[in-house]
Amino acid sequence: MTLPIELTTERLLLRQWRPADRAAFAAMNADPRVMEHFPSPLTAAQSDATADRCESHIRERGWGPWAVERRDGGDFIGMVGLHVPSASLPFSPCVEVLWRLAFEHWGRGYATESAAAAVEFGFAGARLDEIVAFTVPSNLRSLAVMRRLGMTEAGHFDHPLVPPESVLRRHVLYRSSAGVRSR
Repeated sequence: MTLPIELTTERLLLRQWRPADRAAFAAMNADPRVMEHFPSPLTAAQSDATADRCESHIRERGWGPWAVERRDGGDFIGMVGLHVPSASLPFSPCVEVLWRLAFEHWGRGYATESAAAAVEFGFAGARLDEIVAFTVPSNLRSLAVMRRLGMTEAGHFDHPLVPPESVLRRHVLYRSSAGVRSR
């Protein structure tokens, strides 16, 4: 077990999960706007299982997909962090930076601000050589975050956990390497 890491930005805290986060996380994961680029919204049980995996990842490594709160209010607004995908992806093994914020917090730069902190920690603190991010080509907001993070498009792939007949199967891959980053 590694000591859990928490990250602070100008406006946000990326922290360990709390039991009180579960209801807000489930509401966020049930929102069709938030889950538009996923196969379906999550049930409360699926959302809790995701939070369990996030907590487990942090327990194992000290870092992972953190709960995010605004420093001026303390309320849970989403999850952002580093994750080792369990799916066998064409570029595995890898560490991805991911983000998912409640709809009411979109458009304020929180995804970029918190993901930038996670990437910086990944390279400087966790000493990773590379960090990836991926999404469906229609997820223009996330693609913009990837570019703002200085990541470079590195091709396309079919996500093995998305059914072959789904329009969401095809993904765009972005990469960022330690020492080869721009903003």
